[in-house]
Amino acid sequence: MTDSEKLDLILSEMQGIKPEMQSIKSEMQNMKSEMQNMKSEMQNMKSEIQNMKSEMQDMKSEIQDLNRRVRGIELHIENGTDKNIQIIAENFIELTNKLNLTIPAADKNLAYEVKVNYLAIEFDKLKKEVAEIKRKIAIA
Repeated sequence: MTDSEKLDLILSEMQGIKPEMQSIKSEMQNMKSEMQNMKSEMQNMKSEIQNMKSEMQDMKSEIQDLNRRVRGIELHIENGTDKNIQIIAENFIELTNKLNLTIPAADKNLAYEVKVNYLAIEFDKLKKEVAEIKRKIAIA
């Protein structure tokens, strides 16, 4: 084979490679475009994550503020309200004992009043039962 034939053979092979190279170049362009899109999407995600981070910091500070306020309320209840309720309860017991000593009849009257209320409720129940029995007898 002569040099010119070898050269022609190489040229013809190169001509066959050229369309493949064009195809590879086109695919590389597509990949580059896709990579640019991915880069853009990653930037958007990064921006969104930064926004979320900022919002979470705001929420964290609000939660800490709420925790401080709740602790303050708990301390107020424990130090003020609970002690005041205990003092009132103790004074009420003392007053009740003094009242019972000065007016023993009042203590008994309260017990009788409870008994009368109970008997009145029982009497109403009996009246309803009797009325129901009379109704059933009248129907039969």
